[in-house]
Amino acid sequence: YNGGMGSNGLTSARHDVFSHAYASIYPDSYDSNTSEDVVYVGSKKLTSLVDVGGREVAAGKLVLSPTRTYLPVLKQLLDELKPHIHGLIHNTGGGQSKVLKFISDKAVIKDNLFPIPPLFQLIREESGTDWSEMYQVFNMGHRLEVYLPEAFAERAVDIARAFLIDARIIGRVEQGQGASVEVFSPHGHFVYR
Repeated sequence: YNGGMGSNGLTSARHDVFSHAYASIYPDSYDSNTSEDVVYVGSKKLTSLVDVGGREVAAGKLVLSPTRTYLPVLKQLLDELKPHIHGLIHNTGGGQSKVLKFISDKAVIKDNLFPIPPLFQLIREESGTDWSEMYQVFNMGHRLEVYLPEAFAERAVDIARAFLIDARIIGRVEQGQGASVEVFSPHGHFVYR
């Protein structure tokens, strides 16, 4: 089972989820200049079990799952659909709002997101971070977005699924006044500008 962390947000997740006991056991795992009130402030041990759809997975495995590479998917997407692709966004270093860095006068509406994986529920519970910030910091269950005309969207989904990667159409892009991203989630409607 892969928790879905990816490569960004890992430091924050480690400190939000795991117990302060790790600060003394592994003092080289964080910058000694970091304020103690943010160093390993969670309650979990690496071996603490977390329910993942009816089966138990160690918290350490959830947080430290290897990052899945999308290179084979990207190669096929580009081989087949390159002329139609307007953008590819890897949702690290900006979460669901990252696309804001690359648009102007567009409204990105994300109203069909994947269910939130247990890892991100755990981070939220342990850290107390509000949902709006969670969507700005973490991928929340999907790391790669392909921006292309609707006529080609199902083919992009089929390509990803052929590589055993869950994929779906998560929303749309409309003309806007300035750049914005709207996220519709079970925990609220969030607008980022």
